[in-house]
Amino acid sequence: MPQHPEQTQASQWGRAGRLVVGLAVVSLATACSGGGEKEAAGTIKPSEVSAAPAAGVVAPAKVEVIANLTGCKPKIRIEADELRQGLCHTKEVDYLITTFPAEEYKQSWLDAASVYGGKYLVGSRWIVSAKEPEMLERFQDKLGGTVQQLRGMGPSAAPSGS
Repeated sequence: MPQHPEQTQASQWGRAGRLVVGLAVVSLATACSGGGEKEAAGTIKPSEVSAAPAAGVVAPAKVEVIANLTGCKPKIRIEADELRQGLCHTKEVDYLITTFPAEEYKQSWLDAASVYGGKYLVGSRWIVSAKEPEMLERFQDKLGGTVQQLRGMGPSAAPSGS
């Protein structure tokens, strides 16, 4: 049965979007390893996201704005319709800043990242992840947002019985 051109194009865009989100998650997983806690991630409502005094009204922001507030000049790694991602490298920590044009893209990214687990600072249409999760609380003072712990899926590291 022949497909309509609109359906074919829509399914290709859907696949492309999933590919971009998947690539972002893979780059995040290799750049930032999660902590060992196994708490479930809560759903954050926009009303629960706080703006920090230093940030004023940051969200939704650009990668460069968030990076400036945290003291770095980002190297843009991903520039796509669904997200932008920049890498910040400082003396203290390496971290990723990811921004999204809509909340639905951010939620899709978080859903995909939940497989890997880890802590994330989540704001309105942006996410910050760091190799040192304790840095997220320092960034929260400057940016606002909420620190979320995502549950990883897959085998857990446990001592062997041999």
